[in-house]
Amino acid sequence: MIRAHNITVTRSGRKLVDDVSITLTPGLFTAVIGPNGAGKSTLLKVLCGELIPDTGSVTYADSAGSSQKPAALARLRAVLPQATQLAFPFSALEIVRMGAVAQGAMNPTAEARKALARVGLRGFENRPYPSLSGGEQQRVQFARALAQVPQPVVSGVPRALFLDEPTASLDLGHQIAVLEIARDFAAAGGMVLAILHDLNLTAEFADRLVVLNHGRMVAEGPCLETVQDDVIASVYGITGAVGRLPPSHIPYVLPQSRHR
Repeated sequence: MIRAHNITVTRSGRKLVDDVSITLTPGLFTAVIGPNGAGKSTLLKVLCGELIPDTGSVTYADSAGSSQKPAALARLRAVLPQATQLAFPFSALEIVRMGAVAQGAMNPTAEARKALARVGLRGFENRPYPSLSGGEQQRVQFARALAQVPQPVVSGVPRALFLDEPTASLDLGHQIAVLEIARDFAAAGGMVLAILHDLNLTAEFADRLVVLNHGRMVAEGPCLETVQDDVIASVYGITGAVGRLPPSHIPYVLPQSRHR
């Protein structure tokens, strides 16, 4: 279990995250939504240990996240960032192999090949990363994260996937494929936190939803209870957009132009 308690991050006098508390529970896929600048990526960086908050704390099980050594932290969680800058023209296999090495794989090359196959990139091993399309690069980075935490639970300890806009640059089929892998990881006992912008995909795949706006948490809970007209209107300024699909009552969002 990963807990963030009263997290606040301030930059240039502005609170990017303002007194937010969140718990990631094994077996659950948690999605974070909100408009641009809501503090979603900043919160993810705090949770995964990349950023130390100005106030508040993060604990992994019973240990402070900040006290974890980088090598130990790398075995507990993997991160798919919003964007990745590379200084060298690594191959797809070399990129994914970095994740396998970070988790201490006995045969990192074999683990990297497995991860590439999981994301539908078998045969791309020797392709230079810069030559790939944006969507292919995104899937390579996702494979790297999977190679870093290939098992959701190891020796009774759950692992975590932190995914910052994992469906960016992907076509619809690959968006669904990536989120299915993430959902399966959670269902097998792992923890998933994903920042998403497509509210319909969020409602379909996430177990719990956290809604941020101006750095503050405005709603949190199961998707069925959280995707409501009043919540969507308060955050995105769009009214009457939420419907329900019978018989499961899964919410869907159908935005309409304000000028119609």
